[in-house]
Amino acid sequence: MKLEIISAEKILFKGDVRRVTLPGSLGTFTVLDQHAPLISTLTHGNVVFDTGGEEKQLTIDSGVVEVLDNRIVVCIN
Repeated sequence: MKLEIISAEKILFKGDVRRVTLPGSLGTFTVLDQHAPLISTLTHGNVVFDTGGEEKQLTIDSGVVEVLDNRIVVCIN
């Protein structure tokens, strides 16, 4: 899957991942390969993603995520 984490100022991450765990407004959820399309708001918490050998983490305050065709775009405030 392709993951992009962007803010108004810059691209924070862009690359291939195996899974992404996100702090959704209705609870934490994980996106895996071939996930169903979705759009969700995000709350304060950690975005955790597996790059295939290394797990990375980014703390966010809020944002939105779109999942479509194995591409995940996270826009943070």
